[in-house]
Amino acid sequence: NFNVTDFAGQPLSLAAHKGHLVLIDFWATWCMPCQMEFPNVKKVYETYHDKGLDIIGISLDDKDGKDKLSQFIKSNGVTWPQYYDGKGWDNDLVVKYGVHGIPATILVDADGKIIAKDLHGQGLQEAVAKALAGHGA
Repeated sequence: NFNVTDFAGQPLSLAAHKGHLVLIDFWATWCMPCQMEFPNVKKVYETYHDKGLDIIGISLDDKDGKDKLSQFIKSNGVTWPQYYDGKGWDNDLVVKYGVHGIPATILVDADGKIIAKDLHGQGLQEAVAKALAGHGA
């Protein structure tokens, strides 16, 4: 679990999403592979959010990236919470989860257990669909 403040200044914790499938998405605005994966993440969110999927974005943008992150969120219609601390690779949650490359994802089930890592593209959609089907959602 973690307890932080999201980019919008609201409390953000994994525990607050208990009972939901949660995709923790580590990314950055400067990361081209992240930009390429973003449409897949957004599609999965739009398809499965009403069925029990939540996403928590973890931005690895550094202290100079706050404006870029804000612009990206607005221009791409990102509605799920984003965590940003301006520390880049020293981001508190990057260190906690042992992330060494991005984009990186961690899929957490409704009970708070990690059930998959590093899902992308079609594999992400399939894993989310399977996990939600397994919980009767």
